[in-house]
Amino acid sequence: MAEVAKEMQKKEVETKEGIERTRARKVYTPAVDIIEKKGEIVVVADMPGVDEKSLDVTLEKNVLTLYGKVEPAIPEGHRLIVSEYGIGDYQRVFAISDEIDRDRIRATVKSGVLRLMLPKAESAKTRKISVTVE
Repeated sequence: MAEVAKEMQKKEVETKEGIERTRARKVYTPAVDIIEKKGEIVVVADMPGVDEKSLDVTLEKNVLTLYGKVEPAIPEGHRLIVSEYGIGDYQRVFAISDEIDRDRIRATVKSGVLRLMLPKAESAKTRKISVTVE
């Protein structure tokens, strides 16, 4: 069976018409994995070069926004000759349903990987209903 190779490329965020950015930088859409567990949803986002100081995670109404700033790491006194890796910021936006307990959302970042834990609200959790005989 032949294996199919999937080429991974950074995708640039599409800016809506009429919207301008305040930083003249490329902004990429980070690749994410979304995993549903029994009591929570976990979002894992790849954001190389981002740490806890350069990352903003905001929740406004039903919109969860991830934004990470990346600064090029060029040593002082040196200049960049060739760059094959696109450097830029990261942004991803999600719509969050009422099934998420907004007060208990947690986020961690390690080595450029952001993990968001979105706990399910009690009303959204599956519960077993007992059946009786009449």
